[in-house]
Amino acid sequence: MTGKEQGIEQESVDLSLEELYQKYRKYSFAIAYRMLGTVTDAEDVVQDCFVELENKPLNDIQNPKAYVAKMTMNRCLNLLNSARKQRETYVGQWLPEPLGESADLPAEWLERKDMISYAFLVLLEQLKPIERAVFVLREAFQYDYKDIAELLGKTESNCRQLFSRSRRILSSGESVLAAPASNPQNNAARIKLLERFTSAFLAYDVTAMLELLAEQPAFVADGGGNVHTVMRPMVVRKGVLALLTSRRVLTALRERELVHTVINGELQLAFLQEGKVKEALCIRLTPDGEHIQDFYLMINPDKLGHIHVIQEGANKL
Repeated sequence: MTGKEQGIEQESVDLSLEELYQKYRKYSFAIAYRMLGTVTDAEDVVQDCFVELENKPLNDIQNPKAYVAKMTMNRCLNLLNSARKQRETYVGQWLPEPLGESADLPAEWLERKDMISYAFLVLLEQLKPIERAVFVLREAFQYDYKDIAELLGKTESNCRQLFSRSRRILSSGESVLAAPASNPQNNAARIKLLERFTSAFLAYDVTAMLELLAEQPAFVADGGGNVHTVMRPMVVRKGVLALLTSRRVLTALRERELVHTVINGELQLAFLQEGKVKEALCIRLTPDGEHIQDFYLMINPDKLGHIHVIQEGANKL
């Protein structure tokens, strides 16, 4: 699905704080990013966890990995519970923060970035914090229910119920629960589809665009109140088609330099102005890979800081 690990192995290791940080910061970030959907908050959680460890006798920690996981998850749950209230006043639609291939993060953290697609992060927003915690631990990291129960302070039965409920909620997006495809054949097909979309988009080609759209596509944009954009999701095929071929909206995107870039492990579109990413468009394909199911347009400049396109390696369109 999204970068599976083997739960919590039982270990008791005599490590220094620096050794703990080097060994488990990637693990902590992987959990936090899946839980929070924002790079900056995930970074803060990692730092907070290891700052706390500075004041704790490390010899008292019997299982470092389990301890780091619990600290990370507790902080994420607290942040999510407060974030739900804050998002009530968020201007427009809230989308997760995309993570680019060449983002300015420690190299070890980036080893996992291609294990969770952007569409999957969007789907996770449908879950309540505790549901998301159980689902991420079970599905992404292969924790058994006993470990999940101990980590979250729940019963095994309750965790099973929460996981089952989460699967039902996310069932409509089953096709994105797999790790992003990275083989050359799939990438070639995706590039071809992106090129077809770009051509239709730039030419305002209604017929060509219609051929690309799924039967029930959706278009969601996040400007965060900083940039004017579509405020509500468009979930009708006719409406999405009109939006993507209109000469009155999304006009700035057509004035940019368009390039392919890897975002959350998949080829997506970035719109550049003087080499700087101004917008990013992430698409979710139908299960057969022949049509575009969903469009996620990130325009909020506060959420574009971790997409850095390397001009020499960019695939210009």
